[in-house]
Amino acid sequence: MSEDGEEDLAAFVALHGAALRASRVPARYWESLSRKLRGEVFDAGDYFGIMQVEEVDEEEEGDEEMEEQLKKKPNPGNGPCFKVIVTNENGLQASNPNSVFLIDHAWTYRVEHARQQLLHVPGLLHRMASLMGIDFHGEIPDEGSIEQVLQEMWKYNQTYQLSQGTAEEKVPVWYIMDEFGSRIQHSDQPSFATAPLFYMPQQIAYTVLWPLRDLETGDEVTRDYAYGETDRLIRRCVLLPWVPTEVVDVSCFTPEPPDEHYQAILAENKEKLPVVINPPVYVKDKVFKVFTDIQQVLNNLTHARFVFTDNEGEADILYNFSHFKDYRKLSEERPEVMLNQFPCENLLTVKDCLASIARRAGGPDGPRWLPRTFNLQTELPQFISYFQQRDRRGEDNHWICKPWNLARSLDTHITNNLNNIIRHREGSPKVVCKYIENPVLFQREDVGLVKFDVRYVVLLRSIRPLKLYIYDVFWLRFSNRAFSLDDLDDYEKHFTVMNYAPGVTLKQVHCEDFIPLFEKQYPEYPWTTVQASIFKAFAELFQVASAKPAPLGICDYPSSRAIYAIDLMLKWDTSRDGKRIMQPQILEVNFNPDCDRACQYHPTFFNDVFSTLFLDETDNCHVTCVV
Repeated sequence: MSEDGEEDLAAFVALHGAALRASRVPARYWESLSRKLRGEVFDAGDYFGIMQVEEVDEEEEGDEEMEEQLKKKPNPGNGPCFKVIVTNENGLQASNPNSVFLIDHAWTYRVEHARQQLLHVPGLLHRMASLMGIDFHGEIPDEGSIEQVLQEMWKYNQTYQLSQGTAEEKVPVWYIMDEFGSRIQHSDQPSFATAPLFYMPQQIAYTVLWPLRDLETGDEVTRDYAYGETDRLIRRCVLLPWVPTEVVDVSCFTPEPPDEHYQAILAENKEKLPVVINPPVYVKDKVFKVFTDIQQVLNNLTHARFVFTDNEGEADILYNFSHFKDYRKLSEERPEVMLNQFPCENLLTVKDCLASIARRAGGPDGPRWLPRTFNLQTELPQFISYFQQRDRRGEDNHWICKPWNLARSLDTHITNNLNNIIRHREGSPKVVCKYIENPVLFQREDVGLVKFDVRYVVLLRSIRPLKLYIYDVFWLRFSNRAFSLDDLDDYEKHFTVMNYAPGVTLKQVHCEDFIPLFEKQYPEYPWTTVQASIFKAFAELFQVASAKPAPLGICDYPSSRAIYAIDLMLKWDTSRDGKRIMQPQILEVNFNPDCDRACQYHPTFFNDVFSTLFLDETDNCHVTCVV
């Protein structure tokens, strides 16, 4: 290799070595891969060809072996069956450093933009329909063809995530390989491996293809669609989009995970639990020094018994935006310092943990105040069994996929397509929750009956004894379009978080104005009764969250205090005595919520919060004790 070549390779490895190692691309191919990427060399056509396989008529006497092979090889899509074969007369040697190939991507997108791109990008719908074997001969995109592509694309989709950037930029990107890459069939004993690679100099992603063994002319190019999955049942589930199978024989019972599960989460979070301390005692009328990096607190806390300090070492109260980790050191060196977080509070604020601990209240199905939830990483077979059983019974099967730990509805998708849900497991870790198909709606004069959710701010003063307050003002968020169980990718119909979406109307109604409007629309359901059921759900949630010692529950650390925002909806349900009721559905618990609106409309908000949490003085504060 020339000196220039060595420099080029070194620069390439510096940028892409970590990704190549993670994808297990053998180092012998790196130099050739670097050269092909620089020169945009797509030479797969010199080595491979696409072959159309004729469907065998069952009535015809045919090659039985060919029939068996066809049954085993599920071609993605509805159209003719294709496979990729080695056409180079010398075959292909895995040891040859040039035996690495680039596959271009025909379509790269984020799920929320898919429909609009199919509608507006010239030629895209035509190409996708052709690639997926969907009949589309028109010039103008029609809703039927678009819907078919949106359903079928989950058999073709691949995904990658950027490791750096904003939360929005880290949302998984989905892509469909070109006609060559998309024709490569599945095999449990694959002849090739593939991996996406984001090529930094061009800011473009390609798929890298390399052989796992030597191949002769005529051998088929295959890859493992469930690559890396060794458990037989999980493989069966992961391959379900291409190999339809019933999983109803698997129990959909989802007990609370074992203690080791919580121990592993603690270790992964690198959180160090505190030593046992006595509750701190302070002199009467003490003025507390507050160290905080939260601008809303700096701008709005005006209570005479709190002053700010820039010196963290002299602070009596640490009120931090980011997660605190080393409680052990703090408890040993400065046990009297209070802070705005509890050890292990992620059991509430991370969605898979919330679902796990909630089972303490409602058994394997979870409590009535939480939508039925499955962890797609650990409970995939149980979920598929539950989905298929509901399907058999003709019950509603709309679900919402949510990342464990993202806010603002990022990477959150509503679907009734099982393949879609299974494939979403390959992006960021997710839970799948039953979508509320019968929500209590609110009549907006300008729009009609829309979804709404309610946000309450809760103040956790202590774990032993459990002391929980709720701020008396709650906040409302509304959808912008009338609700119906269709157009599942219509954000303004199915979501209520509008304050982060550019160019979108944000409907605001103060809670004092909302209550009479709500009671006018639902005269049989006074808000005091509805709110009592909401507070009961909150009390139950915090009781189960603190029922076991850390790390199985929120840690009882006497110097901890916390503020959370709980988002909920109401759904129509039937009580045990047959009455129609509004059942609260807790959607998520937010750590360190955005309190901008709270401060804007209620200037004493942080005075009330600090007085309740750090002074134990609730007189004249807008809070209600619920536990």
